[in-house]
Amino acid sequence: MKKKALVVDDDPNIRNIVQAVLEGEGWEVDFAEDGQQGVDKLDSQPRPVEYAIIILDVVMPGMNGLDVMTRIRLHPHTQKIPVLMLTGEDKAEDIMSGYSVGADYYITKPFTRQQLLYGINLVLGADA
Repeated sequence: MKKKALVVDDDPNIRNIVQAVLEGEGWEVDFAEDGQQGVDKLDSQPRPVEYAIIILDVVMPGMNGLDVMTRIRLHPHTQKIPVLMLTGEDKAEDIMSGYSVGADYYITKPFTRQQLLYGINLVLGADA
């Protein structure tokens, strides 16, 4: 069975890049175009939620990634899913904000295929 990832990003170019990288590694990829859509997708999943990882942008219209991250960590059905934040926000306080709401790893844009795979492998450990 393929591992599943949820990519929550309002930029279609980023979604396409992440999809290409992950599918090249044998992953199945679902998308959400903004934070609210990401939360709705997680809430509508059968239990247990099958996503092995969530890749989450920070700056999005409506519900931003920090709000989504807070919701993910509050709900028992999603709180243990590793979350990799992928964002253009690269100031130290932005990165610390991501970690403070429960992100497992933080990658700034622009990023390389190697950085993305390293982050995924790091948060998933030997299972990646």
